[in-house]
Amino acid sequence: MSAEARVRILQTVLRVAAVVMVFGLLPLSWFWPSGWAWHEGGRNLYFEMILGLYATLGVFLFFAARDPLSHRSLIWFTAWSSLVHGAIMMVQALLDHRHFGHLWGDVPALFVLAVLIFVLMPKKGWELS
Repeated sequence: MSAEARVRILQTVLRVAAVVMVFGLLPLSWFWPSGWAWHEGGRNLYFEMILGLYATLGVFLFFAARDPLSHRSLIWFTAWSSLVHGAIMMVQALLDHRHFGHLWGDVPALFVLAVLIFVLMPKKGWELS
């Protein structure tokens, strides 16, 4: 696959991730709470904070998708933080059977996002011709 094709696919991945982060996480937690909501019913201040953080990241990822090579640090942060966040949630889900559904919801979603970025993101010093 050409370098230009990889960057175009990366741009699409970033835009899809941005839309899900900004508009999708709350509805996913309503319709599939066992896979996306780390609380049980009612209002949860921690969950609201996480939604705010991911919505903010999503807005910036949407901007970064225009020119990924100029926004490497944000994109690498997204990949590494998704990997770490997913790993922590995976351990928590394995240790607490009430959260086992997350192993089929947000945990693999974070891992998929991280892997796609790791595979598609050009390495430092690499430029399009």
